[in-house]
Amino acid sequence: MRFIVGIIIVFAVFGSANYYIARRIWQCIHIVFPKLNKGIFLGVLALLMLLSVIGFAKSFLPLPDAVKSVVGAVGMYWLGIFIFFLVFFLLADCILLLGKFARLIPSPLPEKVRLYSGLAVVLVVGFLTVYGIYNAKQISFVSYDIPLEENRLDGEMNVVLISDLHLGALGSESKLINAVEKINELKPDMVCIAGDIFDNDFYAVKNPEKAAEALKGIRTRYGVFACLGNHDAGTTVDEMLSFLEQSNVKILLDEYTVIDNRLILVGRVDGDPIGGFPEAERKTADYVLADVDKNLPVLVMDHNPSNIDEYGNEVDLIVSGHTHKGQIFPGNLITNMIYTVDYGHYRKNSDSPHVVVTSGLGTWGMPMRVGTKSEIVSIKLN
Repeated sequence: MRFIVGIIIVFAVFGSANYYIARRIWQCIHIVFPKLNKGIFLGVLALLMLLSVIGFAKSFLPLPDAVKSVVGAVGMYWLGIFIFFLVFFLLADCILLLGKFARLIPSPLPEKVRLYSGLAVVLVVGFLTVYGIYNAKQISFVSYDIPLEENRLDGEMNVVLISDLHLGALGSESKLINAVEKINELKPDMVCIAGDIFDNDFYAVKNPEKAAEALKGIRTRYGVFACLGNHDAGTTVDEMLSFLEQSNVKILLDEYTVIDNRLILVGRVDGDPIGGFPEAERKTADYVLADVDKNLPVLVMDHNPSNIDEYGNEVDLIVSGHTHKGQIFPGNLITNMIYTVDYGHYRKNSDSPHVVVTSGLGTWGMPMRVGTKSEIVSIKLN
């Protein structure tokens, strides 16, 4: 019952926000195009809203793959545009309201003022949409130097961290191929993939064989390891695991492996899998770490950084993703409020583990990034 009520509330809020945007656009567009049919205009906006909803649920709907692909693409692009419109129309209306209170703008509002404010929002949204799509395709490099206590590591180790590939999402597979070339340029000792390798549905991946070949092309000294994120779940999780095995990616499901008798690498199961893990339920950190060699440094892959308080000084470094650093403005402001650390390097105190959170390689939902970057992280342990 709570789930149904929650869905109704979400639809009501989303529908109301879309109506507000449609109304504000119409206030501008009917001045420029007075013969435009209002019903047709509102119908198009309603269709875009419906497609964005279907885009989120497409993996659960019995639709042909071609239909899922088209519907998902249109819906996800509109979702990003919708967010920009909502933010900037609200901002514009707040400015107009303050202007009326300060008697800088006459009341009732002149039609030209409404027109120009609306056109300004449309131009800003258009620019951010184009920039966001372009920026999401770019890959940046970030590096961190993490000193471990008491010289616990024998020599240095170059760990490359990526996360949130969201294979199956728009542009994800071409970005993976590009990313592999850049990863190999860093000459990593080991690559860690901190979850959300897939975008909920394995069959959304257009060319699994090509994606698998790309992952197999990663050159490392010790291998490629991964943990599962909240999107690496559901009815196709078996296909996901089989794909990763064929791609020479070692999945750690609340278990650990010893790397060259130098480091212990732990992979955690996500605590909130979308659709569930059929045979994997997250265990406690104490249970997972009970048998590790206390003389070796411990690196934990845990997809969601909200879990960092589960670990103490028995762990040296936690690597996470999940947040995308908000992906598009103002999402970064929200993730910064929600998480202790939503991005970058963090350490609570000298008795706590280091934490590195990446903004991820891919995108979720709208294929855009504004205020954030797709990135590959290089971590030098010493």
